[in-house]
Amino acid sequence: MTRIFRLLTLSLCIMVLNPVLAQTPVAPEVAARAYILVDVSAGQVLAEQQADEPVEPASLTKLMTAYVVFDALRAQKISLQQTLPVSTRAWKMPGSRMFIDPKMMVPVEDLLKGMIVQSGNDATVALAEGVGGTVERFVDLMNQQAKALGMTRTSYKNPEGLTEPGHTTTARDLATLAQRLMQDFPDRVGYYAIKKYRYAGTPAANDTNRNLLLFRDPSVDGLKTGYTQAAGYCMVATAQRDVPGLKSRRLLSIVLGASSENARAQESQKLLNWGYMAFDAVKLFEAKQAVVQAPVWKGRANQLSLGRNEAMVVAVPGGQAAKLRSEVARPDPLVAPFAKGQAVGQIKVYMGEQLLMEKPLVALEAVEESGVIGRAWDAIRLWIK
Repeated sequence: MTRIFRLLTLSLCIMVLNPVLAQTPVAPEVAARAYILVDVSAGQVLAEQQADEPVEPASLTKLMTAYVVFDALRAQKISLQQTLPVSTRAWKMPGSRMFIDPKMMVPVEDLLKGMIVQSGNDATVALAEGVGGTVERFVDLMNQQAKALGMTRTSYKNPEGLTEPGHTTTARDLATLAQRLMQDFPDRVGYYAIKKYRYAGTPAANDTNRNLLLFRDPSVDGLKTGYTQAAGYCMVATAQRDVPGLKSRRLLSIVLGASSENARAQESQKLLNWGYMAFDAVKLFEAKQAVVQAPVWKGRANQLSLGRNEAMVVAVPGGQAAKLRSEVARPDPLVAPFAKGQAVGQIKVYMGEQLLMEKPLVALEAVEESGVIGRAWDAIRLWIK
């Protein structure tokens, strides 16, 4: 049996008698094959078009390459200072390069900068060989990681993103990858905000980050651009801006198949600006704040605090925050023991009758099982109840 608690009912009584569903803001026209806009702070999709259609990712592939390399760094399989050789295969890679050659031993950190800032295919292959042993083994790691992240419509055939049959992804999968990249490696994503980079001893050509928004919008701090003739001009852009009620709010836009380098930047900027203007961010609960205090049976404590380990934020159409309401569903009765962090129920947030968000709730502290007498007494009380 489930008991439903209605919490945070911010609606006015007159709205309950005559509910008016707020209109979802209409997204701007975006000149691209596919796109998606995500409020990362709230975990909500604000707008999308053809977000599940397979597309070629071009150099956006390098986001997964970076994820696998960052994971190897975290596992201490490699280090930033470690130098890697440049194979003939890496040296001969077509397309964008950082201009390294087989006479060089290049530090991992410089290869990362070459891959991220210069979009160097040579740097990408050198990293793939250094982490995976071979490019083919590294691609296996990429696909394994994509599966682990839930990227169900993504298939990698290479680490750099050059056109190859079966090398595809979707806007939604790219949004999943970008969010996990920022979440799992917050100490590494600063590489994506670097505007210029060139490895010593290489030509100065191609030393500028192709993400034009880094130069136009100070709130933009990543992430990656890509282009092939088949994919068109693509961009994964993320911005973080201060907003009322929150320390900061992060949005993420994925624009695929634009017509030019400038167009992908303009369309990404359009989406980001619209997201910040059309939607308000409302903080419902602080991190580790109790959403509900639920009675506990057969425990050393008689109540259990349920909440979330991170702040709970919801994005709502501008001016519609007063129409928010939430419901908490949890098992009844709650019988100890409970471990700290154990999932116990969920919270749903509505605007009128429209479900905006659904999140699990966890125990904010442990509740141990009571002694024999306490358990016996509560067993009698439950039987009577």
